[in-house]
Amino acid sequence: MRRGIKVRLVAFVLLSALGMIYVGASYLGFVDQVLGRGYTVHVVLPASGGLYEGSEVTYRGVKIGKVSNMTVDGKGLRVDLALKQDTKVPKDSPVFVYDLSVVGEQYISFEPPSKQGPMLRDGDTVHGTKDSLPVGEDVLLQDLSRFVSSLDGSALSTVVTELGNMFRDNGTPLRSMVDSTQEFIQAARENEPETVALLNNALTVLQTQQDNSANIRSFASDLAAVTGTLASSDANIRKVLNEAGPAADELITLVHTLRTSLPPFLLHLVSVTDVLDERLPALEQLLVTFPRLIAAGPSALTPGVQKFGRVNLNLNEIPAACTAGYLPPGQWRPPSDETFLPYYPAECSSGAPINMRGMKYAPATIPLPEGAK
Repeated sequence: MRRGIKVRLVAFVLLSALGMIYVGASYLGFVDQVLGRGYTVHVVLPASGGLYEGSEVTYRGVKIGKVSNMTVDGKGLRVDLALKQDTKVPKDSPVFVYDLSVVGEQYISFEPPSKQGPMLRDGDTVHGTKDSLPVGEDVLLQDLSRFVSSLDGSALSTVVTELGNMFRDNGTPLRSMVDSTQEFIQAARENEPETVALLNNALTVLQTQQDNSANIRSFASDLAAVTGTLASSDANIRKVLNEAGPAADELITLVHTLRTSLPPFLLHLVSVTDVLDERLPALEQLLVTFPRLIAAGPSALTPGVQKFGRVNLNLNEIPAACTAGYLPPGQWRPPSDETFLPYYPAECSSGAPINMRGMKYAPATIPLPEGAK
């Protein structure tokens, strides 16, 4: 073997040995002690809680050091913690002892409420309480023993039997339920954006319901009042429902009857409406004059008469009424005859001085003098 290769191999072995020694020394803390890196914090606990020298120290789950020494004094157990140089832990951080694994290995955890200072420095002491320690195995076994002793054997046997009956021959449905649950989870994972949007919209809906809680309560109260009224009127409602059928039959009969008699009536009503439309100015004048005529009634009282009044109605038949242009008396029909007989034009053809009949021959409106009523 050549000399160069031997030198390289020796150098590789030496570097590997030095690396292993450095890693081991760093893990054991010798490097920090020699170089003076890191700082020491003391924790006082009522008991060890299963801690030992070399136990890990974490800050919210992140390793920041280890237990370097444990001593007992009058206040309890004093635990020295060797923390890393750049570690910043708030002074008000609660300290807890947790189980690292099921075999009983413990570690110390700092859980500050915030990252605000002041921070721990070299030589500072943190005091723990009994709540900082985990439940001991002896306490756990005693509580478990008390729980088992408190169980009724016959009742527990009944529960086990019923559970067996419940799951007997249900393997296929349970398997289907588990498979469906997995498919549901997979579908939810594939539709995560839509699910998040649904949750956000649901928050909006719930917030709207909360904002309108008073209206919803009022609506529910009013609905309860309505349903209460319906419940108290149950007999009347049943009577209405029972008699609604005959009433509907009567209504149908009435509609069928009106179907034959109502159109002719409306047809005559149209004719009457046309007549009134032609005489609309005269009707308006009548509605204006009639109240004035009634208001002028007291003026017809005879002067000096206390209890009686006198009103004269003169029927002037001179000149005579017009008859030319209308049906002669021999062709007049009785009022009971409702058939339609067209006759146009029906108007006076005599001319003056015959008394013209009909609303269209009414005299023009004569305005009253100022101040007259």
